[in-house]
Amino acid sequence: MEDSPQHHHSHHHPDNEQQQQQPPSSSPPTTGTCCKCGGPTTYAPSFASPPPSYRPIRAPAIPPDPNSSRAIMLAPIPQPQKVPPSPSPTTSSPAKRIQSPDDLRRLHSSPSGQNFIGFVAALSASVRGRKISDPCHLSPAAHSLLSLLQTLIEFADQTPPLPQPARFGNVAFRSWHDRMSSAAESLVLPLLPDALHPAAPELLPYLTDSFGNASRIDYGTGHETNFAAFLYCLARLSVIAEEDYPAVVTRVFVKYLELMRKLQLQYCLEPAGSHGVWGLDDYHFLPFIFGSSQLVDHKYMKPKSIHNQDILENFSDEYLYLACIAFVKKVKKGVFAEHSPMLDDISGVPTWSKVNSGLLKMYKAEVLEKVPIMQHFLFGSLIKWYVFRFLLLWFMHLDVFVCCCCCFGLYRTMGLFA
Repeated sequence: MEDSPQHHHSHHHPDNEQQQQQPPSSSPPTTGTCCKCGGPTTYAPSFASPPPSYRPIRAPAIPPDPNSSRAIMLAPIPQPQKVPPSPSPTTSSPAKRIQSPDDLRRLHSSPSGQNFIGFVAALSASVRGRKISDPCHLSPAAHSLLSLLQTLIEFADQTPPLPQPARFGNVAFRSWHDRMSSAAESLVLPLLPDALHPAAPELLPYLTDSFGNASRIDYGTGHETNFAAFLYCLARLSVIAEEDYPAVVTRVFVKYLELMRKLQLQYCLEPAGSHGVWGLDDYHFLPFIFGSSQLVDHKYMKPKSIHNQDILENFSDEYLYLACIAFVKKVKKGVFAEHSPMLDDISGVPTWSKVNSGLLKMYKAEVLEKVPIMQHFLFGSLIKWYVFRFLLLWFMHLDVFVCCCCCFGLYRTMGLFA
């Protein structure tokens, strides 16, 4: 009985070989491979119709364009500029103007665009070699700004997150944002002398757009840029002067960063337009610029020092750059070079001076020259939109000579000087 199964197997095995050696039937030959199981098919693959392209809502986490990186490296370093005082405030609200790359080129060729990035560079230069705890001049305006931000922190303490299963976007943020927007005017007016109260309607949109979007419950570098624009407008109104710049960075901006970290963690704000692992940071850019300037010419700490945990623990309270690195390592798990390759690459730069100049150029290229970010930027009497300058250059490009008086009359008719 034990031999029968073996005999049965050996009896049928030759038949199987004969069946395999028989000539194939009249079915067509196998010329393709199944895309699911990898087995042979009788139909050749067709390449006539490629799959439809998928366009995600948010940019995927892809490596940066090497041509773009080269353009950033070859770009001039933004230099500090003095902020020209505004002649007289207006009561009009600012409006959006940017809709295309041509509009961005118009902005950055105008005095407004050049002076705004010059203001950011001036803030960066003002804290060169300074620690956060170093004494600095605190004007009444700086005190008022700190009070404003502290009030918003207290609003967050009084608006706890609501229980919900979603990973991002706690809806309680909308309640906080509504309360902030309602109180914005009463928070801004103490900043301004009585003669400048008419400028409040122009300042309010910059402030209320500095803390994220209430409908999307997100925050990104565009909102951070709005806060820089709010400070720039105060500088144009001469509410803050150059002697206030160190306090604006080491006191006011540090308090702003404290507020935003609280909002990001408490309400799980979604990163707005994040580049994934190939971005500098999910939310912020400016503290890396200011923080790298603080560390310029430091005797002991180099860009590679960010990998030293003891340095991060002992000095992150004094230097914004180290504080940002410590926060990234706190909220992101895994190998630093894998979840933050851009910051890891920057740590290989030999000096903080080169890091600072590179970040200034990168901020201009990756934030101020991106339509998805700058399409929400606002322009008014303090940050002007220069239409006349662009049209004049356009006429010159076409080699058309137009009498200045006729031009002025035409543009005035078109309402461009209204």
